[in-house]
Amino acid sequence: MAKSSTKSKISKRAIERTLLTEISWEACNQVGGIYTVLRSKVPSIIEKFGDNYCLIGPYINPAVATEFEEDYSDDTPFCQAVKIMQQSGFDVRYGKWLVTGRPNIVLVNPRSFYHKLGEIKYMLWEHHDISIQEGEQLIEDVVAFGGLVKIFFNILANEFASKNKIIAHFHEWMAGIPIPELRLENVPVSIVFTTHATILGRYLAMNDDNFYNHLSFYNWDSEATKFNISTQVKIERAAAHGSHVFTTVSDVTAHECKYLLGREVDLVTPNGINIERFAALHEFQNLHQEYKEKIHEFTIAHFFKSYSFDLDNTLYFYTSGRYEYKNKGFDLTLEALARLNYMMKKENMDKTIVMFFITRAPYESINADVLHSHAMVAELRRTVMSIEQQVGRNLFYTAAEQKDNKLPNLNEFVDDYWKLRFRRTLQSWKTEALPAVVTHNMQNDSNDALLNFIRSSQMINKKEDRVKIVYHPDFISATNPLFGIEYKQFVRGCHLGIFPSYYEPWGYTPLESMASGVPSVTSNLSGFGDYVEKNIPNYEDKGVYVIDRQKQNYDRAASQLARSIFYYLQLDRRHRIELRNSTEAASVNFDWKYLTAYYEQAYNLAIKRVQF
Repeated sequence: MAKSSTKSKISKRAIERTLLTEISWEACNQVGGIYTVLRSKVPSIIEKFGDNYCLIGPYINPAVATEFEEDYSDDTPFCQAVKIMQQSGFDVRYGKWLVTGRPNIVLVNPRSFYHKLGEIKYMLWEHHDISIQEGEQLIEDVVAFGGLVKIFFNILANEFASKNKIIAHFHEWMAGIPIPELRLENVPVSIVFTTHATILGRYLAMNDDNFYNHLSFYNWDSEATKFNISTQVKIERAAAHGSHVFTTVSDVTAHECKYLLGREVDLVTPNGINIERFAALHEFQNLHQEYKEKIHEFTIAHFFKSYSFDLDNTLYFYTSGRYEYKNKGFDLTLEALARLNYMMKKENMDKTIVMFFITRAPYESINADVLHSHAMVAELRRTVMSIEQQVGRNLFYTAAEQKDNKLPNLNEFVDDYWKLRFRRTLQSWKTEALPAVVTHNMQNDSNDALLNFIRSSQMINKKEDRVKIVYHPDFISATNPLFGIEYKQFVRGCHLGIFPSYYEPWGYTPLESMASGVPSVTSNLSGFGDYVEKNIPNYEDKGVYVIDRQKQNYDRAASQLARSIFYYLQLDRRHRIELRNSTEAASVNFDWKYLTAYYEQAYNLAIKRVQF
């Protein structure tokens, strides 16, 4: 990985004369991981560039109103360019993205530009041999978005390029449409393009067990045609080749870009995180305990209707991310858990693991039995609290009146109504059925890869199983009726995150886990795991376990993962607390305050390479 240095960073004087824009389909539009990259990086970029920085995104998501505040009061060059566009009748807005740092942002409405789609498509075909598929909503949105962004840069360059350097930093193929045309027209803009994953690589990895060994042999054109993604791949290649500076997020993906995009990256710009967002000062151990209690409540409702186990000896593990069964390592995780379950039973371990799979898969509704169980636990809690109040009140009066100091029979203090209600609540809740492995009714239950493995391995939450499975096919939020906490709070309540990805250009989930003081497992086929191996000494002491998926086959990687988890299970509570302390402390290595230096290096290189 290229190392950042103070010599390669953009100077303060250069910043004062530079207008920096970042263009992404996920700016103020939460779709995937790039949203997190942009949002978390904003405070560090604002600290350097101030009002010389602006983002550009699509005005397409109805939820944008909660994150965007229209405001034309600052009169920056970006604001002036927007006003010129508005005078010409374009549906474009300017204001603040309501995240930490409150950056300037331009939002354009691609669907207001649909009447120009034919013209844009013709230019892409005529000039760059990019044919646009008809009728695909996302691609047509992206093409129209690119057309409006190109107009914005033409105006910005015409009005301000004589006094300022202009850097346009595009993220991913969905933002890359304007790049080849800007280069063709020689618009005075320095162009940086960052790919966070190649679209072809993601498809190939899902379908080829030897993806990394076959990289140099793929014919990108025929493979793109096979997967029906030629349009996206050609846009991505045109953006990579048309940029003045081409970057990606990890050495793993840099190797992929060389063969699938046909251009070696100029720089690797690793992803960071805004550590202040996660900082809990000295409270993160208390927060772990608080949110673990919330997960205990879920566990009682989900499992204790069928059988119970010792919550003090229960550890909560989780994995999360988009539903890519192989790419995200869900397959390897399940295989390792099956082996771990056998190891724990063989060793007669008194611990229980509850493993959560948090992802988004098509479902009809929350399972009625699961909802009923949670409702009955809530009713049981209300009943017990009422009995507690009644017993406490009667006990107080009896103790004050009695002559001796013996403890009275507490059963006598509960009236028949509450005794009956208590019995009926338990009777309605308790069952002989096994706890469900999935919390929702799936749309395609019989073809769900996770469920099929769980059933074939018989890891169906039997009482004797040491490893219990909870598959939750939706992301966790405070409005979730089963958890009632935010995802980051859920993470804090867990003990270990497991992310042994097969294809993961970076991997925010283990980094977020680390920043929350939760140890995690990753793989060296993820950008994060590869970076950790190369840059963080004694990383296992800092709560990061890296599974070798570069040199080991699936079977050996599964064995290593099972052994790593088994090793973690040997730690007592004191050592787990110490490990959480070390994990949280090590997360500072990934603070954007340090990692934005790589982007500064890219911007400095872009300015030096372009002379208009």
